[in-house]
Amino acid sequence: MIRNLKTMVSYYGKYRVVFWLDLFLAALSAAIVLIIPLIVRYVTTKLIYETPAVILSQGKWIAVGLIIMILVEFGCKFYISNVGHVMGSRIEYDMRAEVFDHLQKLSFAFYDNQKVGALMSRITTDLFDITELMHHGPENIILSVIKIAGAIVILISINLKLALAAIVVLPFMFTFAFAMNKKMRRAFKRNREKIAVINGQIEDNLSGIRVVKSFANEDIENEKFKVGNMGFLSAKKNSYFYMGTFQAGVGTFTMIIQCVVIISGIILIAGGSVEASDLITFMLYISVLTEPINTLITFTEQFQNGYTGFERFREIMETIPDIKDKKDAVNFEIKKGEITFSDVFFRYEDANDAVLSNVNLTVPAGAYYALVGSSGAGKSTLCSLIPRFYDVTKGAISIDGVDIRDVKLKSLRNQIGIVQQDVYLFAGTIIENILYGRPDASREEVIEAAKNANAHDFIMSMPDGYDTDIGQRGVKLSGGQKQRISIARVFLKNPPILIFDEATSALDNESEKVVQESLETLAANRTTIVIAHRLSTIRNAQKILVLTDNGIEEQGTHDELIEQNGIYRGLYDMQFKN
Repeated sequence: MIRNLKTMVSYYGKYRVVFWLDLFLAALSAAIVLIIPLIVRYVTTKLIYETPAVILSQGKWIAVGLIIMILVEFGCKFYISNVGHVMGSRIEYDMRAEVFDHLQKLSFAFYDNQKVGALMSRITTDLFDITELMHHGPENIILSVIKIAGAIVILISINLKLALAAIVVLPFMFTFAFAMNKKMRRAFKRNREKIAVINGQIEDNLSGIRVVKSFANEDIENEKFKVGNMGFLSAKKNSYFYMGTFQAGVGTFTMIIQCVVIISGIILIAGGSVEASDLITFMLYISVLTEPINTLITFTEQFQNGYTGFERFREIMETIPDIKDKKDAVNFEIKKGEITFSDVFFRYEDANDAVLSNVNLTVPAGAYYALVGSSGAGKSTLCSLIPRFYDVTKGAISIDGVDIRDVKLKSLRNQIGIVQQDVYLFAGTIIENILYGRPDASREEVIEAAKNANAHDFIMSMPDGYDTDIGQRGVKLSGGQKQRISIARVFLKNPPILIFDEATSALDNESEKVVQESLETLAANRTTIVIAHRLSTIRNAQKILVLTDNGIEEQGTHDELIEQNGIYRGLYDMQFKN
């Protein structure tokens, strides 16, 4: 916890001037609150015994002083509420930018075990509560400490016996508060975990709403959500039980202090040890003493929310990317594009069986190779190793004789073009999605790429052409249209190495033929690996590799593999038996 708090405090570094001024004004505001009862005591113990002329004369100065204090208090509160809140928001901005940047660095292996909704909860809800803590936390502590300490000192200076009567209850109050704090912290952490689960369920449901409706499974989804929602409600009830006990307990202790002071005051007045005016001042300071305690109660809930959010924030930040640049990694320019797999083994995290075993393969520079095989044989996995979406478990992959682990990830991936089987388009326009391949490209280059991908005609038939908004994940487009836009992105990128993961699988026969011709044109003099389900798209490949659970079992041209009458022939006959 100490380490996390030190890390949290470090975020004030950029805003130290605002931070210290915020604390100074909070202290000044607390001092003003402490001064008012002293003025009341002066008026009730001394000024009332003066002549009317003296009372009016001094009263004018007291009025001027009070007006000044009101103006100063206004300035303090305005700065704290305005500039202080902006400081908290800037810290939230810094943290959100930091965690988003860190998420970009984490590999596929991390996302394989995460839910998008849960990650979104950490970036939004958790960080909002951190902002409130980072802004209000220090100022509430300063205000409370100064008021409590100042009130105690003044109470002692007025009457030691009466002060001791009030102070004697405080250790019991703080012991109770400390014990309840620990239980509240655990309860609020469970709340965070539960709301992350709910966010994950909502994201999963809304992303797959078409599947839900196509199977008419709304009731099942409601039941699944009900379980998660009930878990969150249960966690909330538990945390509110502890919070209710905490607030009721501290409130009761506050009343006990007031009652003890009243009873002690009556006894001391009867014995002549305390004057009535001192008891009045005492009761005013009891309010000054108990008010910051109530502030600390609110701060405790705020701290639990903010700190548990910060813990979850640090969990992400302390996740070390398993795929990152070496210290001596260099920028790399692919000049030829020869890809070599040397004794490559790969196993997914926490999996027992290897997906790829002892793969030895060389794809010559400029070659056009195809991968075929049954689902689960490792075709996509093999291709994912080339841009280092995953790192090999054993062995090595090199391009132009350079181990890809020795080059900077950005320079490696900038030179590899990928069209994945699961097409993802961003919310926005068609041109924005194609420009993702090369953001600095001109509109003319985008149009040319779209033409090569056989996408131009259907784009021009859209209401706003290239400026048509396609909705979330391209929901306004057909599967084939989305696939062609993703292909256009790669045309625009124009990389030396191409990977197509069943890139034409969603196209109709006519579009597939045109796009296939375009792909082969683009593949000229570039190293290209095509993962194909439709074997008709790879007949012109220079070499076809047949991948099974045992590795690469067959390789050769289409005609050679047909003549071998092996696995490939079986796959081919299965597709074209009619």
